[in-house]
Order: sequence, then C-alpha cells, then structure tokens
Amino acid sequence: MPPYADAIASFWKSRLASGPRAAERPSLQHLLGNASVPFDLARTRAQASELAQAIRGDGRQILLIPGLLASEQRMEPLRAVLNAAGFMAHGWGMGRNFGPRPDSLEQIDRRVEAIRRASGTPVTLVGWSLGGLFAREYAKYATDKVKGVVTMGTPFSGDPRANHAWRLYQLVSGFPVDRPPFTCRREEKPPVPTVALWSRRDGVILPECARGRVGERDRAMEVDCTHMGFAAAPEGILAVGRALELMRR
Repeated sequence: MPPYADAIASFWKSRLASGPRAAERPSLQHLLGNASVPFDLARTRAQASELAQAIRGDGRQILLIPGLLASEQRMEPLRAVLNAAGFMAHGWGMGRNFGPRPDSLEQIDRRVEAIRRASGTPVTLVGWSLGGLFAREYAKYATDKVKGVVTMGTPFSGDPRANHAWRLYQLVSGFPVDRPPFTCRREEKPPVPTVALWSRRDGVILPECARGRVGERDRAMEVDCTHMGFAAAPEGILAVGRALELMRR
C-alpha cells in the first residue's frame, strides 16, 4: 500500500464520518420540493417592484450572509429588493460559503466594521441557513456592532444532524457538525433582537430546529416557502422585510 494511502483514507473518513443518526429529518417529498427554486426566482423577478413597495425600509445597514456553498450572487434577489425598499443591504464580501473556518468571525467583523465606520450605525445581520448560525455567533462575539439578527431556515436549535445537509457540511468544511472551529453555543440567544424564519416545507432543515424554542430567539415567524426559497421566493423576501419591521418596534 502506498505510504500516502492511509493519510488519504483518514482524511475522507473524518469528513464523511456518520456520527449518531438523527431521530427525525425532513421528509423526502419536502426535500424534492426545493427543485422549485427557478420558479421562485422567476416570480421574484416579475414581482420585484411590488415586493419593494410592500416592505418599509428605514435606511438600516443590512449584512446578508449566504448558506452553505452559496455565493453572494445567490443573495442578490433579496439584496436588490431590500435596497429598493429603502434599506442599505450589503454582501458579506467573502465569496462562496465553504463552511466555518477558525477566523470566520474575525472576517465577518472586518466587513461589519467597514460598514459601521461608513454609516456610523450598528449593522443588522440576515443569515440564510448556515449563514444564520454565523450571524448568531457573530452577534455574541461583537454585540455592540450588531442591531439585530434575522435567520432564515437556520438550524440553531435541537439536534445538529436533524437535517439533510450535515454530511455535506462535514465534507465541505472538514469539521464535525457539532464541533465547529470557533466557539459556538447554537441554542444560546444572542443579546440582540432576533427573529427566526422557518417553514413547514423547508425540506432541508427540520422545522422545529429552525423555529427554535422560547428563550432561544425573541420571535419566530412561519414562512410558506422551501429552504431554497427563503432568499429567492417572494414569500421568503417579504418575510425578511416583515422581520426587519418587527425589530424596528
């Protein structure tokens, strides 16, 4: 056997390690429903003007954090509508999200600090799926720089394996799903206003894990969309606008 074979086998074994099986995961029917995302995007493009008019922006600085393997372009439909509605929405500036790194929070901090210095105000974080976990942990890391956090289909509560994405997460990031490379207390609510968007039709994340329990978030709002639809479907985008409005009160 070549001397490097054991190292290669160990590398893939650590990334594909199964770990304990979750007691429950979303149904296959709801998972397949995520194939509707091209139609969601088409509906959002057709309704962009109406969506912007239905959301009452107030000039707040918004940082959008994409989900696992998603790029900033994936968040563009949401960003465009929020900006047209009167917010100042920004991409996170880190390209495609390949999962957590030891310096992920420091990189987000550099982006937030640049926005805060230019605007003179704290930043509201809107994170989709894994991006929502980044947002929640960053809000604990730099509370004084964050005005609030909105999560979209983010598994911050319950079993971290109660979803169809954790194996992909481990493969891409190289870290066990329950041991990220920076301090992470998923179920602990950040010390800022938080709104958790969740959907019964999510298909990727178990709904109760994205909804959270009392004390783990301030508000939870149900959205009629798929997991992929949170940042693409009109329903998901309107829900983000509504969540931002609730934080204004």
